[in-house]
Amino acid sequence: MDKKARIERISMMEDRYDEISRVLAALDEAVDEYEDFKSELDALRDYMDSGQWKDDYEADEAGQIPSDLKRGVLSEDGLYNLLHDADAIIDHARNVLCRDEEA
Repeated sequence: MDKKARIERISMMEDRYDEISRVLAALDEAVDEYEDFKSELDALRDYMDSGQWKDDYEADEAGQIPSDLKRGVLSEDGLYNLLHDADAIIDHARNVLCRDEEA
């Protein structure tokens, strides 16, 4: 085997090794962070589904909520879009991970 080709191959594989190590560490950290905040996501989902969100939204529309209170959660599409994005990201991760398991 050509020594130069071997060195180039090893160098290229080392670069791949370093990059996948970095990506896996970031993924592990992201999964841990998601796990820590999953209950927060569930609380937001419950808030929207319970009817409390609609009551709060209507109170805001009626001027019953102080105008200086941060209330992005009451935007008509904000909470729905956040929950939809969370579901889409989870589905995407599941599809990628399951595809890797099938291979």
